[in-house]
Amino acid sequence: MGIKTKIDWCDSSWNPVTGCLHGCEYCYARRIAERFGAREIYDPECQCQRHLIERGMLTGTGKPLELDYPWEQKNKDGSITDAAYPFGFEPTFHRYKLDEPQRLKKPKTIFVCSMADLFGEWVPTEWISAVIEACKAAPQHRYLFLTKNPKRYIKLIQAGILPLNNDRFWYGTTCENPMQEYFFCGKAKTFVSIEPIFAPFTGLNYFDTPPEQRVDWIIVGAETGNRKGKVIPEKSWIDELAYCSVQQKTPIFMKSSLRGIMGVDFVQQFPWDK
Repeated sequence: MGIKTKIDWCDSSWNPVTGCLHGCEYCYARRIAERFGAREIYDPECQCQRHLIERGMLTGTGKPLELDYPWEQKNKDGSITDAAYPFGFEPTFHRYKLDEPQRLKKPKTIFVCSMADLFGEWVPTEWISAVIEACKAAPQHRYLFLTKNPKRYIKLIQAGILPLNNDRFWYGTTCENPMQEYFFCGKAKTFVSIEPIFAPFTGLNYFDTPPEQRVDWIIVGAETGNRKGKVIPEKSWIDELAYCSVQQKTPIFMKSSLRGIMGVDFVQQFPWDK
């Protein structure tokens, strides 16, 4: 488990599932996976080849990728280390990581699957159920989930898989513009992560909603990296969101990427500190 993280709205990140098929051109997670992807897979017992065949990587059957133990990689300097992303950014279930929250005794705010979209349509429900059960087994932590596919939340709630009425489970939606749907539920803690923000929300009724349909937290941040065509947000875009948060009494958290843009108006609020 990532005990430390550069993501400033959580304490830790935990990635029992990695990889994503959304294909966002600005994706930081893909850049990381490609940078630290496996080089030469090293497996003294030749299990690597066997598992590739079983999972369909060599036969083209396309079975979901699951790992029961960490694969090792041989680095350029000859050292042997665990391969964090043995299949690059292909969706992969690292089943051996499920007990990590239990081994972390000090309470943390954990971003679950920062290197994946756990609720993408390609993710088997069994994977999600296993992750949720692992969270339940370590109730000392607060778990934050984030997806671009909020409809999956609804399906999983209807199936009785996602916990409700539990302030340790927070369900977030990534929204880059005000036209995207977001998830809200009166029986669950919900938030929106507007990162990266690509357009102003001014004049659109994105947050002009009745109390029973409002999220509990707003996160907003600018695009990072050096992508060609990178969008630099205007201060007025963030000011409008901050105004909405005050009117609705909803905490807002501005990511560090906005510090230079916002100046003295930069704020970072956590809903559990109210």
